[in-house]
Amino acid sequence: MKKTLTTLALLASAAFVFAVGQPQTTCPVMQGSPVNPDLYVDAAGYRVYVCCKGCQAAVTADPDKYVTQLQAVGVELEKTPAAPKVE
Repeated sequence: MKKTLTTLALLASAAFVFAVGQPQTTCPVMQGSPVNPDLYVDAAGYRVYVCCKGCQAAVTADPDKYVTQLQAVGVELEKTPAAPKVE
């Protein structure tokens, strides 16, 4: 049992190490659900993708929470695109 728990802990650590710098593929609200590339929230200079409109509302309500959460697990968030220049 102890060997199994140690092995699982090592695998979890390895998964975290390899996740560093990876693009966002899962929703930060419904953790584990794949993101919909058409649904996102631009906040704090980053683009946070979500899986549905309900999650879009949750991120809009507390964007810093989700930006921090994603960065803590090594997700490299896209920068918010610059607004087009109006001439």
